[in-house]
Amino acid sequence: MGKSREIKKRMKAVGNIKRITRTMQMIATSKFSKAQQASLATKPYTSALFGLVGQLGAAGVGEGHPLLSEPQSDAPELTLIITADRGLCGPYNGSLIRTALAHLKTDSKIANGPIEVVGKKGANTLKFNGFTGFTHHTHFGDKPSYEDVERLAQSFIDAFVAGKVSAVRVIYMRYISAGKQTPEVLQLLPFSAPKADQSAESGRQDVYEFSPDAESLLDSILPAAVKAVLFQAFNDAIVSEHIARMVAMKAATDNAGKMGNALRRQFNRARQAQITTELTEIISGAAALE
Repeated sequence: MGKSREIKKRMKAVGNIKRITRTMQMIATSKFSKAQQASLATKPYTSALFGLVGQLGAAGVGEGHPLLSEPQSDAPELTLIITADRGLCGPYNGSLIRTALAHLKTDSKIANGPIEVVGKKGANTLKFNGFTGFTHHTHFGDKPSYEDVERLAQSFIDAFVAGKVSAVRVIYMRYISAGKQTPEVLQLLPFSAPKADQSAESGRQDVYEFSPDAESLLDSILPAAVKAVLFQAFNDAIVSEHIARMVAMKAATDNAGKMGNALRRQFNRARQAQITTELTEIISGAAALE
C-alpha cells in the first residue's frame, strides 16, 4: 500500500511539472513569433546599408575614415557579451558563455579591456570566473528599443574614435534559422564594409547615385550602419533565446509525459500485486476455516 501511494504522489508531481513546462513552451512560442518578425523586419534595412557602404568602398571612398581604419594606439579592446536574464533555455547561455570566456582568454588586451554584459547569466558567470569591474546593462530586457541600442552604439563609436579602445567586438547568438543558432564573435569596430558584389543574394548589382558627394554621405552612413548591425545582433540574440527556451520546454514536456506513463505502469503493477496479495490472504483464510 505504501509503495502505490508513493508512486501516486510522484505521478501527481510529474503531472504538475508537465503542465508548467507546457505553459512555458506556449509562452516561448508566442514570444519567438513576435521576436522573429522584429528581427526579419530589420534585416532589409541592414542589408541596404551594407550594399550602400559596399558601393562606396568599391568607388575608393572611405580610406582613412576613423570608423574604418585600424587605430594606431595600443588601447585595449572592448567586449560586449549578450546573454539572457533567465535560464531554462537549454544550451543557449552555456554556449555563449564558453565562447565569451574563450575569447577573453585569447589576449591580455581583451581580458584587461573594458567588458560590458547584457543579461544576468553572463554577469554571474563573469563574477564566478574572477572578472571584476565590468559594466552590467540591465535595461534592455526582452524587447530592446532602437533608442537604447543606438545610445550604446554611439558610446562605442565615441570611445573608438577617441582612441580609448582599439576595437569593439560583440559576442551574441546569431539566428540563422529556426533549427540553427550559433554563438558568434562579431567585430563591430573598426567597421568592415562588405564587398559590393555581395550586396544581393540574387547576384544583381545595385547602382547608386550619391547626393551630396560620397565622402560627405559616408560620414552619416557609417555610424548608422554600426548602430543597425548592433541592433540586429540584439534582435538575433532575443530570437535565439526564445527558440532555445521553446525547444527546451518542449523536450521537458515530452520527458514528463514519458515519465508519467512509466509511473502509471509501475502504479498499475503495484496495485495489481497488492490486489493479488489480498485475494491470496482471503482465500488462505477461507481455506483455514474449512
